[in-house]
Amino acid sequence: MTHTAAIDALTLTDWRRRVADLYAEVRAIAATEPEAAWNRWREVRDTLYRDHPQSPVPAPTRANHQGLYWPYDPALRFEVEVQAVAEAGQAAPAIPMSTGDALAFNRVGVVDVPFPAGHRTLALLWMAGYAGGLFLPFRDITNGVATYGAGRYLLDTAKGADLGGDVAAGRLVLDFNFAYQPSCAFDPRWSCPLAPPENRLDFPIEAGERIA
Repeated sequence: MTHTAAIDALTLTDWRRRVADLYAEVRAIAATEPEAAWNRWREVRDTLYRDHPQSPVPAPTRANHQGLYWPYDPALRFEVEVQAVAEAGQAAPAIPMSTGDALAFNRVGVVDVPFPAGHRTLALLWMAGYAGGLFLPFRDITNGVATYGAGRYLLDTAKGADLGGDVAAGRLVLDFNFAYQPSCAFDPRWSCPLAPPENRLDFPIEAGERIA
């Protein structure tokens, strides 16, 4: 391993550690003050995107980066049950990437989300390779207008993005105010899994991070 590669590995490890620490702090605050947790998430996340060497924001514009977000909407925070499906644990269709080969995922189950616009079902995935972890990407009507065209992420526990839940009851917290753009939204050199067709919503989610 070259010196540059070693430094890269160390900074990536530090990035993941900081993101995991941020979400641990967010979960603790959100137990009583979800909006305060969201404000803290935005503050620390924007600082990381400006200052950290592993930021997905291109270096020439990094110092001036300021995230854009919709106002916090408490109606888009849910605690939902993870429901078993017949194909749970089986390989889901490989998810295309923004660049490169498709990535393998297993379907863990589904979640029924009681959006103000009506109940919708989203697939909860588990990354089969890489570091493993729960993954919940989604698309909605804001894509290509106010958000990245190929969708946003809500959970990606391999990267530390974990909003918690009641493990014993099989429930997860899904707060769409914490929805964020994948790295490839900032720079096409990154390769990102795209939201599968089953996770495409037919209405706008005007919450979380936006790019316009």
